[in-house]
Amino acid sequence: MFWKMYRLRLILLISLICSVSNSQGFLHVNNHDIVDGTGEPVLLRGFGLGGWLVPEGYMLNIPGFGSPTAIREMIVELVGESGANEFYQLYYENYVNREDIDQLAEWGINSVRLPFHYNQFSPSPGETNSFGYDIVDSLLSWCEPHNIFIILDMHCAPGGQNDGGISDSDGTARLWLEDGYKEHTIEIWRSIAETYSENTLIGGYDLINEPVLPGGVSATELRQLYIDITEAIREVDPNHIVFIEGNWYGTDFNQLTPPFDPNMVYSFHKYWSPATVGSIQGYINMRNTNNRPLWMGEAGENSNVWFHEVVEILEENNIGWNWWTHKKLEKISCPFSAVIPVQYQQVLDYWNGSGSQPSAVFSQAALLAMAQSLSLGQCELRPGVVPALLYPDYDTMLEPYAEHNIPGVIPAVHYDIGPIGNAYHDEDYWNIGDGSYNQGWLYRNDGVDIEHSDDPLGHEFNVGWISTGEWLHYTVQSSDPGWYSIEFRVASATGGGQFRLELNGTDLTGVISVSNTGGWKEWESLFVDGIYIPEGTHSIRLQAITGGFNIGTMSFTSTASVDKNYLPVDIRVGNAYPNPFNNSVQIPINMTRPGSVLVNIYGTSGKLVNVIRTGDISAGERLISWDGSNNNGEIISSGVYFLHIMHDKETIHRKITIIK
Repeated sequence: MFWKMYRLRLILLISLICSVSNSQGFLHVNNHDIVDGTGEPVLLRGFGLGGWLVPEGYMLNIPGFGSPTAIREMIVELVGESGANEFYQLYYENYVNREDIDQLAEWGINSVRLPFHYNQFSPSPGETNSFGYDIVDSLLSWCEPHNIFIILDMHCAPGGQNDGGISDSDGTARLWLEDGYKEHTIEIWRSIAETYSENTLIGGYDLINEPVLPGGVSATELRQLYIDITEAIREVDPNHIVFIEGNWYGTDFNQLTPPFDPNMVYSFHKYWSPATVGSIQGYINMRNTNNRPLWMGEAGENSNVWFHEVVEILEENNIGWNWWTHKKLEKISCPFSAVIPVQYQQVLDYWNGSGSQPSAVFSQAALLAMAQSLSLGQCELRPGVVPALLYPDYDTMLEPYAEHNIPGVIPAVHYDIGPIGNAYHDEDYWNIGDGSYNQGWLYRNDGVDIEHSDDPLGHEFNVGWISTGEWLHYTVQSSDPGWYSIEFRVASATGGGQFRLELNGTDLTGVISVSNTGGWKEWESLFVDGIYIPEGTHSIRLQAITGGFNIGTMSFTSTASVDKNYLPVDIRVGNAYPNPFNNSVQIPINMTRPGSVLVNIYGTSGKLVNVIRTGDISAGERLISWDGSNNNGEIISSGVYFLHIMHDKETIHRKITIIK
């Protein structure tokens, strides 16, 4: 993977991306802008540290999208309180630490949003929990060398600000309906503000994440709570910005204008909506009318091309942004994805109702393995996510996912990194409110649909759900110019699919037809021979003419190197018959000049079964026979076998089936 190249490139762009220094004082509001202490505008670019202090079921693959409390109860049911405490300690240590912040800084990020649960600062009115303050202090120490601002986000308010698991609600948004919860919320924010009032690295306070008012509760109550919290903060902290989110998950700002504080920013969230200015024009109008800045506090859960286009629109309109999130468990839409350990999958199977209950000892080991897998060094990087967010030229870029050499094997899923129209074309490539953008949800975060292949001769993943007109682009290096045979690993439950390869914009292979292989996971090889590839860097496009097939790998095998004084002779090979066969199969050949023919016979596992050598024979038509035996003369079992027929510097392939 070429990620080191991306990192270097991003470092060179940091001077353009970051314009902030902690030493320049408090972030504050100046008309439409967020500015630093010198009055210089600051465009916030950051990631949310979601999942760290507020575990969410979908981020951990836990069924039912469980709330933090529900998740803990499930863990306690398996391993007890002490076991749960041990798990959470390791979980918190690995989910976010100094290494994570160092990586974000290297990418050029200038801010992070810290979602927290109210009970991490105060479980009940009048009670203080040092855990939350210790976490913020640690985060400050990691962010300080990089001048990264921290926006504190009350993600779970007392009683629950909406009825969902994201607020750790029990199904009712009690913050708005029962006495005491609002007062507790105000108390917590006053304590936080008093603690960090003089810290210039705190970028501000995101007062309530994604409120959703129950029926019968008016938006004026939301406005009043924001006013009450802000007044309590201002008693001890005149310095920091307060970020105000709209009703209905940060989208509806009815009754929240006009502004009630001079150092106030309106924060909206954007999911599953068009990547157009029109989709945020209402927020822009609100900013212009009320003379307060905007901040897009959450977006994500979409494809790379959506990411890039949304960021472009935001920045063109002077709106800072914060992406959800930098890390999840086995997900494609974030930069880092933790791998699910085998043991933890068994726990998930139990929770999903598809497995028996594991023992407490096994469950504890499984949970600790999951917590350990969250360490940055053990996570997989999802290429394309960070370039989509931070590369100014992402919409024109085309860079190799991996180093592809000919001769060699190219996995279909290793198409180039870049946007739709450059690196790939797919019918469904983003979610703008009308459904999914990806069928397989594995490996890469583009419109390309990827799944596990289970092909013993192929790559771990394959491209599937291929539709007519879709294509993939690969940048390849050929160091050995000459003639090649190409083997394609394909599968289809229907047949009828057709594709071709193009080299530097020219048809390379002609149309290749895919028959019904017996299933979407039943893999077969298709061979194309006599392909000339020159030396150098080349553009290869895998073009689907009609859909209805899966593709795993493309293998390029040299059959004749270029010799200026020699051109490969012509050998024509007919169809083997009978096929399938029982006792013997005949392979008709026609050679343009005398020579010898070598036939290597392979099983589907790639093992060499037998070798047939003809010796010197004259030009013309001949038949080569094989009786279905191996190199020891033993009759082999029924199945599919591959013939590699070689004459001088050419290789031609045929597939045969033995039925006993």
